[in-house]
Amino acid sequence: MTAAPSAKTDPRPLAGRRVAVLKGGLSPERPVSLVSGKAYADALRRLGAEVVEIDAGRDLAQVLVAARPDVVVNALHGAWGEDGCVQGVLETLNLPYTHSGVLASALAMDKAKAKAVLAAAGLRVPGGGLFDRHLAARDHVMPPPYVVKPNAQGSSVGVFLVFEGANRPPQELATDSWTFGEEVMIEPYIAGKELSVAVMGDRALAVTDILPSTGFYDFAAKYGEGGSNHVIPADIPERVSTAAMRMAEAAHAALGCRGLTRSDFRYDPVKDDLVLLEVNTQPGFTPTSLAPEQAAWCGIEFDRLVMWIVEDAGCPR
Repeated sequence: MTAAPSAKTDPRPLAGRRVAVLKGGLSPERPVSLVSGKAYADALRRLGAEVVEIDAGRDLAQVLVAARPDVVVNALHGAWGEDGCVQGVLETLNLPYTHSGVLASALAMDKAKAKAVLAAAGLRVPGGGLFDRHLAARDHVMPPPYVVKPNAQGSSVGVFLVFEGANRPPQELATDSWTFGEEVMIEPYIAGKELSVAVMGDRALAVTDILPSTGFYDFAAKYGEGGSNHVIPADIPERVSTAAMRMAEAAHAALGCRGLTRSDFRYDPVKDDLVLLEVNTQPGFTPTSLAPEQAAWCGIEFDRLVMWIVEDAGCPR
């Protein structure tokens, strides 16, 4: 009888590796993280890894100590999992982990601080600033159209577009149900195309032109079936595409990011104006997510991308 292959002879590249996948978490982006985490876990099992899926809670440190992984894949999205907090736990435990480290994660998640760093690096970012949410709900703090968003959330959670001619700002900002912080980021609305660029290591992959079915790239457009169409490569002048890719690489470097990131832009073809909105340090891995789609367009199939992310893991980050 033929013996089962050992880890040394198993052709699967991650055979013998114990990988913890952090998913779920405590933020409003929990549903997205659960989908991303499952996609990672499925790919890792195909690659031969022993996978421990962890729905990250306040006891994360104890759970990780008990799990004893060789490497941690951080598939969390939003506050706590993406803002440097979990990264600090992983650094304390000296566990190799994926994506960006403590400082880069904290900077990128705080939109105001990230904009200051990116502007200092010479990158064009939107105007506007932080405002008390109650003040922003009482009266327009700038002439519409403008965008209101939490200072430290992702996935377009809690985002409002205030159109020209609106009588009053979003009243939801002043309600007890608002759980996204006491200050909100308010920026002038930039007309034109919604573009996105993934950076893998230090190399931009492509530019995607996002065409939301609803006219606004909100949570439903990002994750709902048929919520948006993705045109890759984007139907824009080559010089603009090149500029977006170079800006994404520069933003990745300026914030000190590691691994895979995704930068989001607005491009106004009338004014020929390209503006960097933000950098996402842990792009989604859902069926509609942009970074894996760009990797596939570059010939990097999903499991190979996951393999690269695991191989890139380290501590400290």
